[in-house]
Amino acid sequence: MTPNAEQHWARTKSLMILMVGLWVFFGFIVHMFVGALNKIVIAGFPLGFYMAAQGSLIVFVAMLFWFAKAQDKIDRETGVAEDE
Repeated sequence: MTPNAEQHWARTKSLMILMVGLWVFFGFIVHMFVGALNKIVIAGFPLGFYMAAQGSLIVFVAMLFWFAKAQDKIDRETGVAEDE
C-alpha cells in the first residue's frame, strides 16, 4: 500500500470506529437509562421519552451528514476523491 492509501485507511477506520461508538451510545445505551432520563422534563416531555421517540433518530440523521462530510474531507486530503 502507498503511504497515502495507508493514511486514508487509518483515518477512515478511526472515523468508522467513532461513528459506530456514537451509534451504540444513542441506539442502546441512552435507552438503557430511560427511567432516569424521564425525571428530566423538557418542553413538557420526559427526556427519556423524547430520546426514544425522536432524539435518537435526529442524532442518526445528523451523524449521516457529518460522516459524509468528514469522509469527503479525508478523501480529498489523501487524494482519492472520486471527482479528482
